[in-house]
Amino acid sequence: MAVTSVKSLSETITFPPVWIPETIRFENFTLAWDSGPFLRYFVNSLIVTLSILVLQLFTIVPAAYAFARYRFFADRALFALTMITLMIPTQLIFLPVYLQFSSWGLLDTHLALILPFAANAFAIFMLRQTFKQVPEELLEAARLDQASEWKIMYMIMVPMAKPTIITLLLFSFITHWNDYFWPLVMTTTDASRTLPVGISALTNVEGGVAWHIMMAGNMILVVPILIIFFVAQRHIIRAFVYTGVK
Repeated sequence: MAVTSVKSLSETITFPPVWIPETIRFENFTLAWDSGPFLRYFVNSLIVTLSILVLQLFTIVPAAYAFARYRFFADRALFALTMITLMIPTQLIFLPVYLQFSSWGLLDTHLALILPFAANAFAIFMLRQTFKQVPEELLEAARLDQASEWKIMYMIMVPMAKPTIITLLLFSFITHWNDYFWPLVMTTTDASRTLPVGISALTNVEGGVAWHIMMAGNMILVVPILIIFFVAQRHIIRAFVYTGVK
């Protein structure tokens, strides 16, 4: 993808393939960016993805804490129901959600892309497992010091689970930043479309499949993910080697 993004059109369709382009064409990125309202797509992707991350942060932490540390009526059934949602593909539920959003007048808006993903069952499961590793004695000591449950959750549990939370948010960012199906179904104009949908339009640039322009667009899509990954990789490693609280 990276090599094709700096090739000429003729080099992308030549057989045998040209592995090293004769001239590196960085102007392909400019052509991709100028082929549509890419700045609008980029901003839409940022708004949608970051909004989803913020909402998930405020839903998965209390849910995971409740499932890990409290026993209440039908808690096991509710947790099982939450896990069952992992087996339901997005393509199975998009039609009723589409009809509901249509009746609410939310189609072709950012809310239509954000609200269905305000919670994340996989993140709840992973964070619950992390919270269960925190010794109960530590929480009891905090309660003896008159700490409220909210304070315990956000001042003790969240800092201890920081690597896991950052890893889960990164996975969620990658998922929703690259999401193509849901924005394709829920948006109809450039005002709300995201980068993956905008890049798909590059297949018709110059009257055919302009692979060099399309790959340049995909590189624009991938760069933010790479930057965030390299910044957060230390926390990702800590999340996978985390074995308990010392």
